[in-house]
Amino acid sequence: MESNHDLKREVMVLDNIKEVTAQELAAWDRDSYELVDIRNDLAFGYGHIPGAISIPGEAIFARSADFREKKLVVYCQKGELSAGAAERLQEEELDVYSLQGGYLNWLMTAADKALDDNYYKEVEQSLRKKFRKDIWCNFTKAVREYELVKEGDKIAVCISGGKDSMLMAKLFQELKRHNKVNFEVIYLVMNPGYSEANMEIIRQNAKNLHIPITVFESDIFESVFHVEKSPCYLCARMRRGYLYSKAKELGCNKIALGHHYDDVIETILMGMLYGGQVQTMMPKLHSTNFEGMELIRPMYLIREDRIKAWRDYNGLGFIQCACKFTDTCSTCNPNGANASKRMDVKQLIAQMKKTNPFVESNIFRSVENVNLSTVVAYKKDGVKHHFLETYDQI
Repeated sequence: MESNHDLKREVMVLDNIKEVTAQELAAWDRDSYELVDIRNDLAFGYGHIPGAISIPGEAIFARSADFREKKLVVYCQKGELSAGAAERLQEEELDVYSLQGGYLNWLMTAADKALDDNYYKEVEQSLRKKFRKDIWCNFTKAVREYELVKEGDKIAVCISGGKDSMLMAKLFQELKRHNKVNFEVIYLVMNPGYSEANMEIIRQNAKNLHIPITVFESDIFESVFHVEKSPCYLCARMRRGYLYSKAKELGCNKIALGHHYDDVIETILMGMLYGGQVQTMMPKLHSTNFEGMELIRPMYLIREDRIKAWRDYNGLGFIQCACKFTDTCSTCNPNGANASKRMDVKQLIAQMKKTNPFVESNIFRSVENVNLSTVVAYKKDGVKHHFLETYDQI
């Protein structure tokens, strides 16, 4: 147990840390400071403050000499680890500040800004013009090629609050506006236990983008919080079940999820490297537990870097996962126990692309070109088949 002396010393240390609020930072001359995001690469890629550079975790201390000419502002997810980093950097006589409340507080401040009444129209215009080829056309191509939207469908577009699902919602609005097929859409947000701050960011972003969301509550985060083995897997399964159930209750026959092209190729490699199997994330699936329900992935052909470009072009900021595991500063540590296998695979693909520019499309096409005569074994409807079963049938 800590003594009163230790607690006093801790308070004194924290009192010495210089903090800056998001509002104060916005008023500073941008050339007067450097802004550094110390979260891991996955969190930075998902969303960051414009103008920030990524120096994850402990790496900031090895770069301290680079920041002697200007003020240095560091931030993490909620301002906890960045406060500790600022304290250590102060010992090296740097003029360093920790961003109060971290990235989450900055998101709340940005979402609360009064926007022009035509803002959402400009976002929609960007999909019709600037991102027509890379986003809109790939969205409609997936809808056509995989027959994702049919006459009479009622689709629950599932919004988590992140960049992918928010973009998907806007794309469905465009599809609804221009498509000749008659279908209905509900923009469904499940609150599995988000903090009120995260829910407010989702609501405000939906309002700014003119997305009429339907919100329902669940206690999934609480249910899996104390699960030690594979809590993320269990959480994902439970969330999907709740979404199916609510969508069916609302009269829907399909749920739409915002997985994109990069999710697909990463899943293929993850299955091989970590699961010892060849499989992919399908563009649509029949539900095995909810009769008459389907899952569709209409962003199947859209690249993640184009989603990020759309987000940044329109000055948008979204939450990440925001669960009790990742909505803490534990995610700022890239070497921690929760380091993402998906991040490892992302980096592996990026490394291979340096010598083979076609590696991503080759991974994607590999599951479209499976030659069963060269496969030792495969599964069909849960039954394993071996090449020896037909080997002597010449």
